[in-house]
Amino acid sequence: MISINMKSAADKIKGQGVLSAHDEQVELIKQIGNYDVEENQREVCNITHFHTVNLEYFLSLPFIRRKTTTVAYVHFVPETLENSIHLNKLFKTVFYKYLIKFYNSMDKLVVVNPYFIDVLNDYGISKSKIEYIPNFVSTDRFHPIDNKDKISIRKKYNINTDKFVVLSVGQLQKRKGVMDFIEIAKSMPDIEFVWAGGAVFGKMSEGYEEIMNTINSSLPSNVHFIGLIDREEMNNVYNMADIMFLPSYEELFPMSILEAMCVNIPVVTRDLDIYNGILFDYYAYGDNNNEFVDVINRLREDKDYYNFMCKKSREGNIFYGKEHVQKMWDDFYKECIEYKIRNNE
Repeated sequence: MISINMKSAADKIKGQGVLSAHDEQVELIKQIGNYDVEENQREVCNITHFHTVNLEYFLSLPFIRRKTTTVAYVHFVPETLENSIHLNKLFKTVFYKYLIKFYNSMDKLVVVNPYFIDVLNDYGISKSKIEYIPNFVSTDRFHPIDNKDKISIRKKYNINTDKFVVLSVGQLQKRKGVMDFIEIAKSMPDIEFVWAGGAVFGKMSEGYEEIMNTINSSLPSNVHFIGLIDREEMNNVYNMADIMFLPSYEELFPMSILEAMCVNIPVVTRDLDIYNGILFDYYAYGDNNNEFVDVINRLREDKDYYNFMCKKSREGNIFYGKEHVQKMWDDFYKECIEYKIRNNE
């Protein structure tokens, strides 16, 4: 049996996609059955899979790499961090160099979006060590619920039960499009806009003061920031919405899109190149606030189009289903073992 040591410190900061991706991936591998999956153990396993880029992990490499295949999940690159958290200029320079060195020190890397294979290659990382495996969300955890339950959930969060509801999920950072979300909501007063998520990095979050000042002083009555929600409750939050709206300017492969697809509601995003190779025709999109207004209005007013996009969301959910992603991981881990055998000969 192949042993894997999953190394992660993502649970130190709640409400981030890295933690959700870690939990889903670890559970998915445990269900395969032919892997001995350990978490944050000291003993050396056949494969050591790093989910976060902690310095202690990097310092351990000289001691473990002869006995294990090292794998790192690429959840972010310097470009995606640039507009996520505010860092001291010197620290940022040092950390970005460290990040690339960490990735380059691995035997294998996994990206959740094929777009970032070329991005990493531009940093001098060989494409031969990079594998694309998409994120995964369990339909046991995220799934549609009865309409009567949706009404009670809306009441719980003080959301009008008769209105069309637009949901956004993510950290309170400018790159997530929070300010656009608010401006769009102001122009559509007859629609309820709900944002689930908080500033998990506090004042380090990019745009923190501007976002918090706006939330605390000038929100219209149809806009609701409900804060950081426990993952166990998020299925209810998705189900109380009519559509999932992600106005982010930068992403890799948001867990929130997969979670919304599990619930089978339409997904609306910004027209970003990174989505072309992963979302295909499973989503609707816009490129600016006016286009977002048009798309949202069409989904609200055109029932045939709304039902069509619900169907597309279901198709996306099937495409990124358990069997498909599980096989990709199974094949990848077996290749990791073969890689170590070839390099030790």
